[in-house]
Formats: sequence, structure tokens, C-alpha cells
Amino acid sequence: MKAENLRNVAIIAHVDHGKTSLVDVMLKQSGVFRENEQVMERVMDSNDLERERGITILAKNTAVWWKDVKINIVDTPGHADFGGEVERVLKMVDGVLLVVDAFEGPMPQTKFVLRKALELNLKPVVVINKIDRSDARPYEVVDEVLELFLQLGANDEQLDFPVIYSSARRGVAGLEPENLQPNLEQLFEMILTSIPAPEADPDKPLQLLVTTLDYDDYLGKIAIGRVVRGKISANLPVAVIKRDESQEKAKVVKLFTFEGLNRVETQEVAAGEIVAISGIANINIGETVTCAVNPEALPVIQVDEPTLTMTFMVNNSPFAGQEGEHVTSRKLRERLFKELETNVSLRVEETDSADAFQVSGRGELHLSILIETMRREGYELQVSKPEVIIKEIDGVKCEPVEYLTCDVPDSAVGAVIERLGSRKAEMVNMVTLSGGVTRLEFLVPARGLIGFRGEFLTETRGEGIMSHVFHSYLPYKGEIQGRNRGVLIAWEPGEATTYALHAIQDRGVLFIEPGTKVFEGMIVGENSREQDIEVNVARKKHVTNMRSSTAEETLRLEPPRILSLGQALEYINEDELVEVTPNNVRLRKKHLTRDARVKYEKQKSIG
Repeated sequence: MKAENLRNVAIIAHVDHGKTSLVDVMLKQSGVFRENEQVMERVMDSNDLERERGITILAKNTAVWWKDVKINIVDTPGHADFGGEVERVLKMVDGVLLVVDAFEGPMPQTKFVLRKALELNLKPVVVINKIDRSDARPYEVVDEVLELFLQLGANDEQLDFPVIYSSARRGVAGLEPENLQPNLEQLFEMILTSIPAPEADPDKPLQLLVTTLDYDDYLGKIAIGRVVRGKISANLPVAVIKRDESQEKAKVVKLFTFEGLNRVETQEVAAGEIVAISGIANINIGETVTCAVNPEALPVIQVDEPTLTMTFMVNNSPFAGQEGEHVTSRKLRERLFKELETNVSLRVEETDSADAFQVSGRGELHLSILIETMRREGYELQVSKPEVIIKEIDGVKCEPVEYLTCDVPDSAVGAVIERLGSRKAEMVNMVTLSGGVTRLEFLVPARGLIGFRGEFLTETRGEGIMSHVFHSYLPYKGEIQGRNRGVLIAWEPGEATTYALHAIQDRGVLFIEPGTKVFEGMIVGENSREQDIEVNVARKKHVTNMRSSTAEETLRLEPPRILSLGQALEYINEDELVEVTPNNVRLRKKHLTRDARVKYEKQKSIG
């Protein structure tokens, strides 16, 4: 049986190819909003961090009606670091809208998500977006998409994908690039005809796979998933089958379906529909909600393993506890283990120290978003340099390798290739695009990409675009040279003065401004040479009757390089930490005093 009045579809795309903008227009044109309603742009990016960074981090559900058919839409993240979100939510749908930029074509993240969709045998519809770009090349991009489908081993039915051309910003779409309709009607029609209706047998015992968790202050934990078979209703006694196959009795208190941007309470829902249920307090992702009398489990969600790890520690710097609300190891432990409930591609392990935890994730962005979220919640912590997870496969030491795509101006091609060559990258493709741009594709060890983004932007004068996705584990490529510059270290506590910074700035690049409070061992800049040097940033000018105390105002300082959290994580070495508080991101040495650092270096050279 099929639920003909339903369609479940996920929208997948590379970062910034217009996926969330397309959802905006679909919501507007399907009549979700009132005519006079004020609606902000990228309405699905409801999280503060998503709006600031312009990327989708969390998968979200919405639903629209078109000609008496309900279309459940899942907006997915476009970045491979949040692949755990994508892999789960694709279990809820029967087809995907693959949104591709009309100039850029398929990019690494497109490949990553599409591979997952094809493995699940989902029906694809290709949307060539941003067709109004002056440099659009729609027919070439369609050929590239077909080539990508062949590479990923699509079957004959998947290769016969329908194509539609659109401009999400203008809200138009059509079957030909030169003949766009003034609305998205043809896109909606294509979804109804090309995406299959969900298989549904309402008379069999209930089965529902939990793919997402939400939280409400009044209702508590809310589980979201698709009813695979049977019916579910409010106040229904159910069984929950855990990941370890144990069972618990529970009861569905409230039941919701999705309408537009809202959850609407309902009494009963049949198979095929995506629902949200409350009342089951200790339910987790990947577990099955099933019939209490005849419980049967669904296959557990398999998620790719983490590739990067770092240590989260309680802040023990001289400024510890001054800015954060949650500063103890107990609070840090609680928060990290709570994150595991919703973030399935994360791993948290206890260490020998009660104050430190080993946290592993899918990439730098995945971990930095977690740290940024925690600091906004009032947490104060320290984190170590990210390190790749090395595995032994068939007796061979292997490391994670990324597939890197760079669009660079022709003038910077040589410099970028040279930089990546020193990071053990292997070029696999080089294509000349229009407008003086060349696309370079590499296989590069994940550790070779740590700290590369800053160099890349410098070499391309900010015009380059780079993105990467996990490729596979390959034999270890050997040592890669790390940062080739030392740092400027504050050698006494105090407050940075213009006078002191002016004297120091010739030695390198400063990371702090006048008035910044510093402690001994804090990193205040980058040295222009390889060695670390200690500097006094709090030195004041002595006032005598021969000099004016206001003379300092005439000193000119170069603008400092203020590092963001992501840049700080990329920058540090093994003997350094990033101190993260709600108000500040500071770099520091692991060993704050000079004596401790000398002792550490001696032990390192002996070891």
C-alpha cells in the first residue's frame, strides 16, 4: 500500500548553493504564510549560529500542501562535518531534491550527501539553481551531475533523473533555462510525479524509527521520526527497543505532525507520515518505538566514524572562573554527555584525569560549533590542538584522507599547488572554469588541512573557495611540517599598553589590543621567526618632568590579527591550548611559566 496523499523529500546541496532559500520560496508560494506576514530570509535557519555563519547545521522539518498532497520537507546541512545529521534524516524520506549551483556544479559535499541518498535507493530530482547568474553554464553542469551519478554507482532508474532549472532568490522555475515560469509550480508538480509516495501498511503492528530529538520546556524531550508501518495515537502504550536490544515500556503523551513551520497536535497518524511524539523521557536517536504487544525493532542507524579528536579540559588559567557560569568538571561532563543524545556522530571518552575528556567528531567545524554553542551557554573550558584519529587496517597504519576542491584565480594556481604539496596532497584533477578561475582537486591527509585555510586565503588574496569531504582511510603519508613561526608569549601578568605593544610589533603580528588583560604564559602574537620569545606587553612609559604622559597617544599600532575560535584551533601547536569563555578566546601555552616550558622541552627531546 502507498499513502498517495503524502510525499517525503529531503533537500540536499553543497554549502551556499541556495537550498535554504529554495525552502523559503516553497513555503511562501504554497500559502504557508499570510499575505501581509513579515517573514525573515532563510527562515529555516532558526539557530543563531546558523544565521551568523550562513550555513545549515541542524536538519529541520517543515511541510507544505500542494493540490491536496502533503509534502514533508527535510532541510539538511550542506557541510560534511554535520554528516551525522544527514545520514539520520535520509531514513525519513523517499526522494531527494539535489540543488546544484548553475556555475559551480557538483562540489565535494554534494558528492557526500548524494552518495548516502543513492545507497538508500532514494529517487533524485536535480534542481539547477542560480540560473540567473551571468556566468551560469546549466547544460555543462547537468553533464557533470550525470557524471557524478555514474561515479557513485547509481542504478538505471536513478540515472534517469528529471532536471528543473530555478532561481530561488526570484522564486521562478522551469523545464528549460530559457523558459522559466514566474513561480515554482513546475517544481511542485515534478515532486508529485517523480518522488514516490511512501510505502505504508496501517494495519500491521506499529514501527517508528527515531531520527531526530528536540526539547521543549513544557513537554520535555520530543522524538521525531517516520511511522514505517501501523498507526500511532496519543495516549498509546508502546515499547521502546534500545540500541542494545533491551526494551522499555512507555506511553505516547502527545502526538504532532508538521504544518509549515509549526508542530500541530493531532490524535492519530497512519504509516508514511513524519511525526513528533512527547512523553518518552529517556528515548534516544536510532531507537525503535513499536507495538507494546508485538515489539519488532528496525535496523539501527549506522553513522560514519569520527576522524578528528581533541581534549576538552576544565579551565585552569589565572583567569579561570571570572567570566563563565559553568566552570567545574562535573558541569563539563554533564554537558558533553548530554550532547551525545542528539549528536550521533560525536564520541566522548573519559581520560585518566577527572578534569579532561577526549571528544571526537567529524571535523574541525563539527567540534568548533560544539565549543561555540557551549561558550554561549556560559561554559568556560580549554581545548587542545585537534588531532586526526589513526587506525590500523590489515596491519597497516592508516590515516583519514580528505577530498579537497579549490576554485582559485589562475594567478594563484602555482602557489596553492606548492603549499598543498608540502602537506602531502596528491592532485587528482585540474579543470579550467570561465572567468579566470581554475578548479583543483586533491586527495590530502586530514592533518594536512589543519591550519591550511588561512594560508589558502592569503595566497588567493581572499578570492579562493575551498571545500573538502572525508574520502577514506589510506596508508599514513609521513610527517607533515607544522607551523613554521614561533609565538610571542607574555612573561608577566598585567594590562597591555600601547607603549609596550608599539615596541613589540616589529617582532611579528599582534593578537591583542591595548587594554587587554594578560597572564604569564598567554600567547599575545606571532613571532616573525621560528622561535618562541617572551615579551612584556604591560610595560608602561616612565613619566618624568622631561616627558609628557600624553606622548603615548601619538604612537601608531598596526591593526592586530584577532583570531576567531576556528582560526585559533587551527593555529595552535601541541604544547598550546585555546581558552574559551563566554566573552573571550585566548591562546596560551600548556605550561605557563618559563621554567615549566624549559623542563617540558628537555623531557620531549629525551623522549
